[in-house]
Amino acid sequence: MKQATPPGIQGSRKRSEREASSPLTPLFSKMGAREAMKKSTIFLTIILTAALLYGCEATTRYRVLSFFFDGVPDPEEERVAKVQKGDAGEAGVKKRTSYQHGPYAAKMCNGCHIQGTNRFVASIEELCVRCHEFRMDKQWIHGPLASGGCRVCHDPHSSRQRYLLVSKSEEFCLHCHDEKAIARNEAHKDVDTDCTSCHNAHMSDRRYLLK
Repeated sequence: MKQATPPGIQGSRKRSEREASSPLTPLFSKMGAREAMKKSTIFLTIILTAALLYGCEATTRYRVLSFFFDGVPDPEEERVAKVQKGDAGEAGVKKRTSYQHGPYAAKMCNGCHIQGTNRFVASIEELCVRCHEFRMDKQWIHGPLASGGCRVCHDPHSSRQRYLLVSKSEEFCLHCHDEKAIARNEAHKDVDTDCTSCHNAHMSDRRYLLK
């Protein structure tokens, strides 16, 4: 005698047969395979990136990872936070600050550039004095200012140094002025202060731009 198949099992078999014979089944299978491949590729990329970055300094890791992912902690900000809490054992470290030129910060590029180009709205000698007032009425004028070369000393967009200087104030003047020649001058003997403590960076009625 042939044994009867229970109704529940028989229904399950029929559903399986219908799903197997459905024309959409290959499509769903391909979509599932593509999704799995995509996830595998992303996972392998992360693993390979982590392996390549292993042993790199924290700053390098941050630059690479922050390119791909949001929310990567900045090691410099973490270090500063530790210093401020007294955990890092360092003293006298100030939180990093960025200064921005007014038009640049306000995204008013056409204040200096012709719209849609990188060309200036005025000659380089006249560009900065369109906004910054400098009365050239002193006897001695610093060379870069006299030639309109403000960018020799100042960054036109942004800087970590005050006044948008291109480097730290304690080493700034040495980009152009020879350190050995300065040291030979008797007036500089045992001087341990910024140059601008005695010299005006732009112009003066006194020789050597003294204040």
